[in-house]
Amino acid sequence: MKLDPSRAALVVIDPQVDFMSPSSPAWPVVGESVTEHNVVPNLVRLFRAAKSADMPVVISPHYYYPHDHKWKVQGPLEILQHKLGMFDRKGPLTLDGFAGSGAEWMPEFKEYIEDGKTIVCSPHKLYGPQVNDLVLQLGKQRINQVVLAGMAANLCVESHLRHLLEHGFEVAVVRDAIAAAKLPEGDGYMAALINFRFIANGLWTTDRSIQEMARG
Repeated sequence: MKLDPSRAALVVIDPQVDFMSPSSPAWPVVGESVTEHNVVPNLVRLFRAAKSADMPVVISPHYYYPHDHKWKVQGPLEILQHKLGMFDRKGPLTLDGFAGSGAEWMPEFKEYIEDGKTIVCSPHKLYGPQVNDLVLQLGKQRINQVVLAGMAANLCVESHLRHLLEHGFEVAVVRDAIAAAKLPEGDGYMAALINFRFIANGLWTTDRSIQEMARG
């Protein structure tokens, strides 16, 4: 895969406090991976490079509203996230309580996300972008190449990757700008990396991604 910045976008999944900050209730299981792969500083570098290349930056966030806590059908991770209050917002039509919450952007990313140019999609609810407007927003910008980063590697990142591939996008995953939980059953990051080797069009480092972005 060779990036053409004129038809490419940086897509960042869940760049939020509840996934990437030591204050997150998920930090005991994701913190080691986030730190090991230098995810937050590498995402800052990607944001900066994409902006410099005038590439669209698109955020696919994760929010839960009060009505989501009343789901009658849930998987294990959904139950845990609801229990921990991860990504909680008071409602879809208000930002009351958003500032300083776990659903908010990491402070390091705010200047890039809140610059008036970044596209913030509607939230994905489980793992993939099937129920948000990511594909629509990319299509409306005539984007068919994606540089993909964010959280969590074996869940939302892999689900976004698979969905984008099935819709004809060319996708490179940034291997040191993603992370995942480490559990007794195994390392989610390594599980994802195995699949990315098979299915992604590119599996790049942050350095390689920045070089590709500078092509334009």
